[in-house]
Amino acid sequence: MKLLSSEEKYRCSLFSVSEDIAKDTDGFEIKRAIVHHPGSAVILVVDDKKKILLVRQYRLPADGKIWELPAGKIDPGENVLQAAKRELMEETGYKASTWKKLASYWASPGFLAEKMTIYLATDLKAGIATPMDDERIEARWFTSKELDALIREGKLDDGKTLIGYLTWKRFHAATR
Repeated sequence: MKLLSSEEKYRCSLFSVSEDIAKDTDGFEIKRAIVHHPGSAVILVVDDKKKILLVRQYRLPADGKIWELPAGKIDPGENVLQAAKRELMEETGYKASTWKKLASYWASPGFLAEKMTIYLATDLKAGIATPMDDERIEARWFTSKELDALIREGKLDDGKTLIGYLTWKRFHAATR
């Protein structure tokens, strides 16, 4: 595919929106509105007892409070790991000595140009959270058994949290 045109229609501090047209060598053409996002860092925080730290806050698009992994956008000048460390400290107050990349994925590639990268954060030191002015964050530790029950009951429905937790559980929990 070759991008023929891209016209910005909207911009704010979090993302921009463009209308793009692309065509392949056979003449097949795609027209899409695309939300451009700098990417997000997601953190799966696991303590020495293998408990997982989730945060809960009101999410306007979800029309309610949801439990999720700490996360946030990559700011200008940051790489994804720097953003993960900053977001962990801001949202929870914790610092981690050990970081391991678990997964990267496209959040919704049909219209959203946002890559999310999930890190496992361990060897923790508690501190004081410094959330942004528009965030009211509650943090809580969960056991794997509790998270499994929430997933089974349909009460844990945040995509990044499901991907992060289930990837860790499948490939990393037994080796730690």
